This record gives sequence, structure tokens and C-alpha cells, in this order.
Amino acid sequence: MLPDKDGPSGGGPCSTQGSSGEDPSVSLFREYLRLKTVHPEPDYDAALRFLDRIAEELDLPMKKIELFPRRVLSIMTWEGTNPALKSILLNSHTDVVPVYQVCHANCPYPEHLALCSQDWNKVYIQAIRRLKAEGSQPVRTVHLMFVPDEEVGGHKGMETFVTHPEFQKLNIGFALDEGLASPGEAFTVFYGERNPWWITIHCPGNPGHGSRFVENTAAEKLRSIINSFMDFRETEKQRLNMSQCFTLGDVTTVNMTMVQGGVAYNVIPAEMEVSFDLRIPPTVNLQGFEKQIKLWCKEAGEGITYEFAQKHMNQNVTSTEESDPWWNAFSTTCKAMNMVLEKEIFPAATDSRFIRAVGIPAVGFSPMNRTPILLHDHNEFLNEQVFLSGIDVYQRLILALSSVPWPSSSQRVHV
Repeated sequence: MLPDKDGPSGGGPCSTQGSSGEDPSVSLFREYLRLKTVHPEPDYDAALRFLDRIAEELDLPMKKIELFPRRVLSIMTWEGTNPALKSILLNSHTDVVPVYQVCHANCPYPEHLALCSQDWNKVYIQAIRRLKAEGSQPVRTVHLMFVPDEEVGGHKGMETFVTHPEFQKLNIGFALDEGLASPGEAFTVFYGERNPWWITIHCPGNPGHGSRFVENTAAEKLRSIINSFMDFRETEKQRLNMSQCFTLGDVTTVNMTMVQGGVAYNVIPAEMEVSFDLRIPPTVNLQGFEKQIKLWCKEAGEGITYEFAQKHMNQNVTSTEESDPWWNAFSTTCKAMNMVLEKEIFPAATDSRFIRAVGIPAVGFSPMNRTPILLHDHNEFLNEQVFLSGIDVYQRLILALSSVPWPSSSQRVHV
């Protein structure tokens, strides 16, 4: 099958839009995926125009909040019959990771949607469209939020917005955000996330000519640091491989991502540095882990320092106890559809971490089973029938969550 005539874009799928008999939900999804919101220069204006049209079609008011220049957050609101109750947030992001164009030149599967399709929470739109067409009305108000810059850390998006006065006005009680595909029959649901730490370690040393055995060099210290981090990486990898109880979200991943230093082949540098991407589960004592890093630096030699480009410390997780009214509504609805849920810690990072950090329960969930995890991969796809089934799932979840009853006085602080 040939790609779109304009070729693949940042959100560009291989498309059969216009072919007879295609479900309108699929056509709309393809249209959204073609928007060129790829970093480093996402066309957010195109996304806003698309969302304006959708809000008009759904007859929903939309508020736009410019958090930073050209970083606009959009919120559609479906008012409930009891808007005084805590609301439901359906969160999604509008940006896309960069794409290797050559890898998307052809799509082999006519029945599959393509790139960025597994970042798919725009399915909320179609679920609400169907609910409104059926004449349904939520009890609690439902907000559809579309946030910029999630793929680059969220600072100019959700991280800033959770401290904004407009966020408080939303009166959110529970949030749904993106999850991951699941290769098996079960559906994965994420109740927490690992903390990303991006650290750079600076190793100073004695400079000199490349022909000599100079003592106490930056490279010797660098080697010690790398060995310490990579030995720990191997330990965590073995923990994951040797236990059926662990998922990737239960262990700390360590990856060396950058090494810098030196000016010439024959000059021993006065400083070298190495950077690591660490993802730390909420079960780890973060203060204790940083003490371990300090020990590795001390053991490597004098004068070593480090700095964080990113260091998240919040370890809030969402309750998955059946006594919790939000989780009970979520899990009961899924069970009624014969869905088996597997609860996990999300291995990467989403906007949910900022929502949980301010005390709001959030669940990451994308009902995509029997689907390989290809998020951000060059051959990413989503089966059309899986996508359409997901709309049905969200129809029922939105109604169930928005109908969570007013709790007893002991629970009112939460719901």
C-alpha cells in the first residue's frame, strides 16, 4: 500500500482515507496523525485548528491557555449534571517525537494505522462523540485536555500547568492518561511511574602530552565512574531477567547516553564528562540512591562533581485497592467487558507524574492488547479493529468514572 501523497510527516501515517467503507473514527484519527507536530519545531497551530473544529462539532466549549510563547494548552469541557463534584480529566498531548522519514516511506499493512498511533489518547474525542450522540450525560464534569511538549519533558506543558490557577479551577478528582500496548490478551494499566534522573558527572584530571603516563587523569576517573554505573546496570538487568515477579517498571534502568571531553589525539584532557539516563521505581529510597552515586564519585577520585538535567523526586502512586471508589469503578467496568488487567509501574514517563505529584490519582491506560509495543519505533502501527474497540472501552469507562457516587464524609477529600 502506498503512503499519503504528501509522504509521511511527524504524525503522518500510511493512509487509506477516502476508501469506501472506512469508519469515520478511523478517518478522523488518520487526519490527526498527519498533523506535523514533530519536534524540534512542532506545528501546534495546526493542532489548535483541528481541535477548534472538533470542539465545534462536539458542541463543547474550549479554553486555551498560553503557558509559554507558542505553547498553548487546550481544554474541552463536557459539563456534568452535578458540576460541583470532582471532575474527570482525560489527558492527551499534541506533540510528536522526531521521525526518520525513510523508515516510514511505505506501510505494509492496509488495515493498520501508523506512526504515533500508539500515542493514541485522541480516541477520547470519538468516545465522547458517541456518548453525546446516544444522549448520554455525565454526572461529573469531564475535561479533555490537550497539552504541548510532553515528548520533551513537559516543562512547558503539564509540569507548569499543575501550578496554574486554571488547573485548580478544573476541580479534578481522577485522571486518565496514555498507557502502552500489550502483546498478550491482558490489558496493562499503569498506577505509577519511575522517576527519571538525567545526570552528568564531571571528572577533572591532570592534563599533559599524549606520549606520557600522566597520573590522576580525567579518563581514569571517568572509567571508574562508568564501571560503577554499568556494574549496577548489570545487577538490575539480572534482577529483571531472573524474576517472574518483576516488570521493567520495578527495576532501575541505567543507560550511558553521552561522553564528552578532549581537544586532540595527543593532548590528555583536563576534564571529561559522562551522562546517564536513570529511571528509578517508586520503591527505591531516592535519598539513599543519591548517596550511592556520591560514593561512586568519591571512589573514582578527587574533584568529581555531578549535576542533574532532570531529577524527579515524587513517588506518589494511585491506589489500586478495590475499596478505592475510583479504582473500583475502573476495574469493575473493565471486568464487565471481560478484560483482564495487569497492574504495572510505567517504565518511562508521561504527564501523569505531574498530576500524581499534586495529589490527584491518575491511571495510564490504552486498551491495545494483542499489539506489540512499538511506541516511537520506526515501524509503529495500531490495528484498526483494536483502535475501534478501544473507543467502545472508553465510552463505558468515561460514563462509569463520571458516575462514581458521592462518597461518605471520610472519603470526600479524595473524590
